[in-house]
Amino acid sequence: MSITLFSLGAAEEVTGSKHILEVNGKQIMIDCGAFQGSRKISDEKNRDFEFEGDKLESVVLTHGHYDHCGLLPVLTKKGFNGNIYATPATRDIANLVMMDSARIQARDAEFLGKQAHKKGEKFTWRPIFDEEDVVKCANQIVSLSYNREMYVGPNVKLEFFDAGHILGSAFALLTVTDGGKDTRILFTGDIGRKEKPIIRKPATEMPAPDYIVMESTYGDRLHENKEFAMKELEKVVRDTCSKKGKIIIPSFAIERVQELVFYLHLLTDKKKIPVVPIYVDSPMAANATSVFRVHPECYDESVNEAFLKHHKNPFGFSSLKYTTSVDESKALNEMDGPMIIISADGMCEAGRVLYHLANEIGNERNTILIVGYMAENTLGRRIRDGEQEVKILGDMYQVKAKVQTINAFSAHADYEEMTTWLKEIDTSRLKNIFLVHGEKEAQSFFTDHLKKNGFPNVTTIKYDEKYEL
Repeated sequence: MSITLFSLGAAEEVTGSKHILEVNGKQIMIDCGAFQGSRKISDEKNRDFEFEGDKLESVVLTHGHYDHCGLLPVLTKKGFNGNIYATPATRDIANLVMMDSARIQARDAEFLGKQAHKKGEKFTWRPIFDEEDVVKCANQIVSLSYNREMYVGPNVKLEFFDAGHILGSAFALLTVTDGGKDTRILFTGDIGRKEKPIIRKPATEMPAPDYIVMESTYGDRLHENKEFAMKELEKVVRDTCSKKGKIIIPSFAIERVQELVFYLHLLTDKKKIPVVPIYVDSPMAANATSVFRVHPECYDESVNEAFLKHHKNPFGFSSLKYTTSVDESKALNEMDGPMIIISADGMCEAGRVLYHLANEIGNERNTILIVGYMAENTLGRRIRDGEQEVKILGDMYQVKAKVQTINAFSAHADYEEMTTWLKEIDTSRLKNIFLVHGEKEAQSFFTDHLKKNGFPNVTTIKYDEKYEL
């Protein structure tokens, strides 16, 4: 039997995960994510995505983040009509993310077309996919709960285990059977953290894999612990509020928003921070929060205790408001501080956060709080790295607001946490670890670290290079 592994995305880079397991000529794609970076590069990479349609048997989706599910409608648009396997919560989250992307592309096309018309220029840009493509794609998603088995290809069985990253996220264990012999390949997707609130910690009880295709986003970095993060968040809120400033938090609408709301709720209840207006300015975040409410099977015990047994809502409290309309969003820029605005996009490349940044980044009373990974060549990365002047919506702005980063809010495990997880699972059969979803420097550091910790066989996957298993 021939088993081959290769990647068409997130190979020596972060975002755009697209991994292929080929078994006797039939392919199973694990994730089909959009690349996220500068607008021009992202559009080129996502638009030029190609796959072998006659070989593609099925798709396995590890979780609903855009860089893992964002190009699924392209598969549908190009004729793929097979099954897409995901957990129930991932199905719901991914549908939100894909539809939001389609609507953003439609709005961008309208806006850019008008701009080109005003300048007398020819406009040729078109969305990569539309809402109709998303609807077709959604109809192909087959739900599979954790710890259940299903065949996803000839002699290939899938089982999901909780990855503890976001709601519904999963490790995908693919077992290839040949003549009574099993070969197990574990795709981690993104690995979560034990200390995260709301959702359960990453699973460690699962059959021993022969190969692990493993993320490495924070392969060279360590996160602060939860207690430190809470103190830092408290300090940022208190300091900025004392200046009557605004705290702008660029955040992914899925998981990060809900977690920040959870922490701010705790700090307010404990009177650690003043009662200050908090606005979640993202329609998708409001919708995603509704999805969180209907998937209690993914909660950890502490949230089950507070939410299910005592009917307390961890995602809403008196000083919190979800804004959905454009007028409500614009009104925030006219209001005086203090206030907290949590807004998408998490890497500051699209969405309402751009308008808040343009309005607030030049005011030294304000704080831009970075709470997650910022990919190379994104506005968020430039702000995080301390550039004094940045381009927002085509205009240059001086960065006078205070910029602060709290890495502890990341949903990705750091290199020590990933190594600990490896040591806790059964690696008695492990032949090799393949690294994906990481920048080259992080993967190099992580490779050395793994080897020092008893994992000698580590390979960094290169784009479209074939690996025989």
